[in-house]
Amino acid sequence: MPNPTVPNSAPATRPSKLSRSLKPFRKNWELYVIISPVILYYIIFEYFPMYGVQIAFKNFIATKGIWGSPWVGFRHFERFFDSYYFWRLIKNTLGISLYQLAVGFPAPIILALMINEVRMKYFRKFVQTVTYAPHFLSTVVLVGMLLMFLSPQSGLVNQIIVFFGGEPIAFMSEPKWFKTIYVLSGVWQQMGWSSIIYLAALAGIDPQLHEAAKVDGATRLQRIWHVNLPGILPTIVILLILNVGSIMGVGFEKVFLMQNSLNMEASDVIATYVYRSGILGAQYSFSAAVGLFNAVINFILLVLVNFTARKLNETSLW
Repeated sequence: MPNPTVPNSAPATRPSKLSRSLKPFRKNWELYVIISPVILYYIIFEYFPMYGVQIAFKNFIATKGIWGSPWVGFRHFERFFDSYYFWRLIKNTLGISLYQLAVGFPAPIILALMINEVRMKYFRKFVQTVTYAPHFLSTVVLVGMLLMFLSPQSGLVNQIIVFFGGEPIAFMSEPKWFKTIYVLSGVWQQMGWSSIIYLAALAGIDPQLHEAAKVDGATRLQRIWHVNLPGILPTIVILLILNVGSIMGVGFEKVFLMQNSLNMEASDVIATYVYRSGILGAQYSFSAAVGLFNAVINFILLVLVNFTARKLNETSLW
């Protein structure tokens, strides 16, 4: 019989909501310490500088600073939309990006499927080494190689054309060749490196699926189509979303190095226009407005493609 003079023990207190929220952090604090430099990098160099985007809506005056410069609203955006260069920039930027997506995106997938079918160990390593190597060339070196190989006077390509009775072609000066040279050189440089992630996805496919397909009499091409491709489809969808999400973000460095006054009609993109107007022309507010427009379009495309992929394939970034 319990002693009535002894008070009952106090009920166990439930942990607070804050304590429950911090429990995963306390449990895996080592992982958060490891990733903290990356988080700090993005906060300091990516998110914190975003406060400067407001100069796109101001008439930025260096002596007054960002906060002291007067607001002008959407004046810079209207100026860009009404400018002579607007449609040329949009056409060139989208043209290069869509061309690159159509040619450059399937190339590493096809290469990965081909390498995956190679059974000779040393030949497979040789092919991988040869296709990976161009990735480590700098953009400056790559463009220098293009200038040498495509030179109308001494370039190897033009010497072959002349040998077969043709006329030399000024590839780097004619606007109609710019997009093709830009895209194909990029495919050559990045195809092998980009295939690594697909090879990793192919390595994760259950070998029993291939064994079952062989028992059913499937040929090698049928196994590639019905086993390998469905196995790496989620990876393909994720990378496609990321590629479409940056479709307006044609890189500056390579375009700028390949650009000259003769091919400007086909090579002038938003990135080079921002450089000319912002850095060379000191029109900081105007160039910030152009860059912000470009970023907003990329963000909208990313959200739309991600939404579509989630509805159609149930695979998405979020």
